[in-house]
Order: sequence, then structure tokens, then C-alpha cells
Amino acid sequence: MEKRPSCSSLGPGGLDMGRAVFKAVHHSVPPSLSGRRPTKISVVGAGHVGMAIAQTILTQDLADVLALVDANPDKLRGEMLDLQHAAAFLPRTTILSSVDFSSTTGSDLCIVTAGARQIPGESRLNLIHRNVELFQKIIPTVAAKSPECILMIVSNPVDVLTFVAWKLSGFPPNRVIGSGTNLDSSRFRFLIADHLQVNAQDVQAYIIGEHGDSSVALWSSISVGGVALLSCLEKEEINYEKETLEKIHKAVVDSAYEVIDLKGYTSWAIGYSAASLARALLRDQRRIHPVSVMAKGMYGISGEVFLSLPAQLGRGGVLGVTNVHLTEEEAQRLRGSAETILEVQSHLEI
Repeated sequence: MEKRPSCSSLGPGGLDMGRAVFKAVHHSVPPSLSGRRPTKISVVGAGHVGMAIAQTILTQDLADVLALVDANPDKLRGEMLDLQHAAAFLPRTTILSSVDFSSTTGSDLCIVTAGARQIPGESRLNLIHRNVELFQKIIPTVAAKSPECILMIVSNPVDVLTFVAWKLSGFPPNRVIGSGTNLDSSRFRFLIADHLQVNAQDVQAYIIGEHGDSSVALWSSISVGGVALLSCLEKEEINYEKETLEKIHKAVVDSAYEVIDLKGYTSWAIGYSAASLARALLRDQRRIHPVSVMAKGMYGISGEVFLSLPAQLGRGGVLGVTNVHLTEEEAQRLRGSAETILEVQSHLEI
């Protein structure tokens, strides 16, 4: 595929004309010695999710260079041109594309969204065998083109595929993360805020574990405006039923399935979620996000498994995992979530 159209693509004299116009428009200044390297993000997979992520990255000015990769050359070029045509309305970003990963060389962050689409009613874990073979082609190539990059896996089932990407890339675990329950936690915060009639940004709440049916809601850690929710309810002698809390968690788990049933796929929310992670990573914000990380040795988990825990993210990838207090019930459920993922991994050949 081609780079963004330039003067050199307009004909033999295009490049010379561009240089002449530049000299006519600009005063000559000494070249910059700052040598700032452009920030580059690659998105592998130009489907609904990949393009939602790409569009959000562009509008939020997170990269100097955005590279797109997809197996369908016509769709890929169409998506690239469609984004390029919005150049007058967006921060300046060079947009590249290729079907052979050549455009991804030297990326700081590679976001992998490629994979079989989740069928309505199908669990995320059922997707695994259709996607591992695809990852065996993608991940080693991406890793070879950008050996210092951070890998972010968005494809489902994200926890298992993040483990697969870690194995296939040879990267240290701090540079391989899955989007995990970052979006689940956003849904969780929205539903709690809606229930309490407060702003979701004032709610601190995490979903951890598998990005899927065995996820764990950390009720004990929820705070609203800095006030611990359950402690507040107990102090004020406000009655609440565990059944109500479980209904909210079930709504979080069912959210993606509902959207898929209604429109056939999810896209916009995961686009914002992935962009928020990209910002934390590349701008070294050191913010805490619940993402899929290597959990071996934490909370009694003994196997090599990636699942979501609140992690501090920065330019080096995962900088640390927050030691969140879990009740015994929450810790037990987290270990059960890990066992669910480990059982699937035991059937993989990688």
C-alpha cells in the first residue's frame, strides 16, 4: 500500500514543485537539533474495532504516525484514504498502510485487533482456536518489525490471546498487555453512577480477572467521591441487598453481548478504551488501569496466566501492579477466573 498522497505522487515535477512552494512560503531557518523521534502507533486489523481505535487515536492527537494493517487491500486503502481526507480537521498525523506489515516498522505501540468476529451468543473463550493460528502469523512479524514496541492485544478472548502474544513475541511480560477489563470497568462505573445518580468520573470501581463471564467485581473497593461505598452504606445503616450488586455485575458481563445482538459488533467504547491506554503508555502518565497482565505469583495464582489487575502504565509498559485489598471471597473468585483461563491455555499448542 502507499503512503499518504504527496507532491511526489502527482507526477515527475511534483516534488520539485513542492520544494519551490515551500521556499516561497517559508523563511529559511537553521535545521532543528532537537531530534525528537515521531511517536508511532500501529493498528493491526482494519475492522470495526480497529478503525474505531484508529479514529480515536487521530482525534486525540496521540501519534505522529499511524500505521494500519489488514489482509483486505481494497478495504485497507479505502480506510486509509478516508482518514487522510479528514486531514484539514485533525492534528497532523502521517497515515500509512500495508498488507505485509512493512508500514509498522519502528512502532512504539502495536495494537492488535485482528481476529474472527464474535458471533452473537458466542462466548469470548470459544473464539480462541480460530484466532491462535492467526496470531502465529501476526505476532512474530510485528515483533521483528518493532522489537522495542509495547504490544497491546484487543482481539478476543483477550486474556488467552495476550498470553499467546507474549509467548510468540519473546517480549518481557511488562511490554505485553491486553485491553482486559478496562472497558468492563468503565461499564461498571457507568452503571453504578447511573444507579446512584452521580457522575461516572467520580466513581472509582474495578472489574478484574477474565474479560468475560468469570470476571470479578471488586465491591469492597468502590468509592464515590473518595468515600468507600459499602462502608458508607453500613455506617448510615442503609439497607442494600447483595442481589442488587450482583445484578449490576451481570449487566456489565452482558453489556457486550447486548450490543452485539443489537448492532452486530462493538466498536466505539473499545476505541475510547484502547486510546486511553495508549495515552497512559506513550505519554508516561503512570495512570492505573485494569488491564490484562502477567498475574503469576499474585493473590495465590501460581500459573502463567494473563488476567486483569489494576496496573500502573507508563512509557516502559506495565510499571507495577497495584496491591488492591481483596476480600477472601473476591480473591477466591479471582483464582477461579485464573483457573478458567488456564484450562483453555492447557489445550493450546504454541
